[in-house]
Amino acid sequence: MAPVLNVSAYLFTRIADPGALRATLRERAVAAGLRGTILLAEEGINLFLAGPADALRGFVGELRSDERFAALRAKESWSDGVPFHRLLVKVKREIIRMDRPDVRPQDGRAPAVSPETLRRWLDRGADDDGREVVLVDTRNAFEVDYGTFAGALDWRIERFTQFPDAASSHRDDLADKTVVSFCTGGIRCEKAALYLRSEGVEAYQLDGGILGWFDAQGDAHWNGDCFVFDGREALDPGLTPVRAPAPLTSSPGA
Repeated sequence: MAPVLNVSAYLFTRIADPGALRATLRERAVAAGLRGTILLAEEGINLFLAGPADALRGFVGELRSDERFAALRAKESWSDGVPFHRLLVKVKREIIRMDRPDVRPQDGRAPAVSPETLRRWLDRGADDDGREVVLVDTRNAFEVDYGTFAGALDWRIERFTQFPDAASSHRDDLADKTVVSFCTGGIRCEKAALYLRSEGVEAYQLDGGILGWFDAQGDAHWNGDCFVFDGREALDPGLTPVRAPAPLTSSPGA
């Protein structure tokens, strides 16, 4: 097994003090020798971290001891090197920017479909009620070009803030269908599913996103790789990097 553990995780949850929490998490992450990015906002947390397995799992475990983050689920993968040059801990207005303040997953998430259920639907060509299933890729166009589900809708958006307008303009294409939104780890498709439901679409989110699908179902119904925003560039359906991260020389807290 490769020596560096990579973890991606997010959770929409109310955080009243993201500024104060930033200092605490930065101190812990530096002490653990971790690199990557932690984003905090009043709506929740989003993180991409890499480092020694025991230290990183300990960091995530300590984070879960805070009741606000008890439901945090981490997706793990491995690499031969650390794919981040430094550690960044930032406070943002949103942990994933959509510019739709009425979409509030921290108040209640959209219904989710598990990889196992979606696999069954895709294998049979319809959901359990016989309705047509439509997959909507919520990622940016360049990410989609690395790989996507067979037959998924791709609206060629350049940034996630364009998703609501694109969804509204294609609303009629989704009528009377079971729609499943998906993204890399789940964060974008969670907001996307809520927006689609506000538009009257029967929408679900793929629980765990593409990385969760790879872990549970491999390359079933998938073509290509999955772009990731770090030095690995992309992961194949076996969660193996398409290229090794370059050697790093900067200190973790740089």
